[in-house]
Amino acid sequence: MFRRSSSCCLIAGSLFLLSSLATAATPAATTATAPAEIKIGTLYASSGPFAAISMPVNLGLKLWVEQENAKGGVMVKPYGKRIPIKLIAYDDQSNTATATTLYNQLITQDKVDLLVADSGSVLTSMAVPLAKEHKMLLFDTTGTGGTFFTPDNPYIVLMSDPVSTVWPKYVADFLTHEGPKLGIKRVALLYATNDFTTTQANAVRTMIKDSHAPLDIVYDKGVPTNTSNYTVLINSMQAEKPDAVVQMGYPDNDVAFLRNLHDSGSSFKWLFDIYPGLETDHMLKTAGVDAMKYVYTYTTSSEMEYKAESGMSLPEFRKAWNQAYPSGKVAFGFNSVAGYTTGLIIQNALAATDSMDQMDLRKAVFSLSGKLKTLDGTFELDKNGAQIGEITPLGQLVPDGKGSLKFTIVYPPELATGKPVYPAPANN
Repeated sequence: MFRRSSSCCLIAGSLFLLSSLATAATPAATTATAPAEIKIGTLYASSGPFAAISMPVNLGLKLWVEQENAKGGVMVKPYGKRIPIKLIAYDDQSNTATATTLYNQLITQDKVDLLVADSGSVLTSMAVPLAKEHKMLLFDTTGTGGTFFTPDNPYIVLMSDPVSTVWPKYVADFLTHEGPKLGIKRVALLYATNDFTTTQANAVRTMIKDSHAPLDIVYDKGVPTNTSNYTVLINSMQAEKPDAVVQMGYPDNDVAFLRNLHDSGSSFKWLFDIYPGLETDHMLKTAGVDAMKYVYTYTTSSEMEYKAESGMSLPEFRKAWNQAYPSGKVAFGFNSVAGYTTGLIIQNALAATDSMDQMDLRKAVFSLSGKLKTLDGTFELDKNGAQIGEITPLGQLVPDGKGSLKFTIVYPPELATGKPVYPAPANN
């Protein structure tokens, strides 16, 4: 009896000890499985034609990283804890070949957990096939080219602005619905031939034609993205006597076009340009107030305040931006908001994901669609990962009486803050 009792006690004691060791090991094992950091890889352009849109995105993303790391890192659901973020960022200098090399380095050598594209469709286009090839989910900040989003590519999601096929909706709607009432009958279309602006130009053309409005497109021309002199093109458009002109390019295109038009001493009765609304401060410094008077443009979330349910409000973000970057070397604008918004979407996705597997991350991002509201508006995706929320109203830049310009939202009617000035005063 004594031996049997001792044996039982020994067995029970052994089981208790093993159980205790297993229990004690569980937290350590969980901690061991959590990475020391979450590596986010991205590119930026400190120079070249895309610097004006890339640097604000990069600094907006960095501001989000710094804020989250000040809290101990970003909350990651699979590990039930905050984990510090390591941002790995390389300078592609606006060069597509360099961007290709650096995207590949982030994926294959740095082995980042999340891949964030550089700003704009041109530099994003290098990342799209690489991300698909390596089965990495591409967090596409502002690359809106419609060709990026296809049923056979689940490895891309657009973060911070609408896909180019829907972005110009209010431009086309204004021309087709309000244009004829104003006397607009003849439309000229000029665009830079890249994924970003070609897709938008195609959308405007299609929307005008499909509307059956009494509008004729009397001038329709694509030019290289590196076009720096528009004088001959402006003269050719003027010969067609358009009532409205839609000019679509990157910042350098818009600056050159507006300067050339102003220097010619002439003007168009109705003129749309993209970047006076997206990077207003930059455009005021480079194109000038007089060249931008009465121009129609997108009214973005850097000017129009949305109710943010995640992250900072627009006034809070602008204050934080000015505190973080007091030199003002990089102008505050829409791309600043876009970089920060990308961080917020990543933050919410990590808090919802079942694992760090790329397809689980994609599932988590899609779970936010139609629900997440930031200072950039409502985040919403179509089935291919294209952004269909965050659509910007059409605004017009008018003199503010203080030597600068202010936005008047002219379309859609439910958001309008004033009526359009048409025709624009000659020579501004």
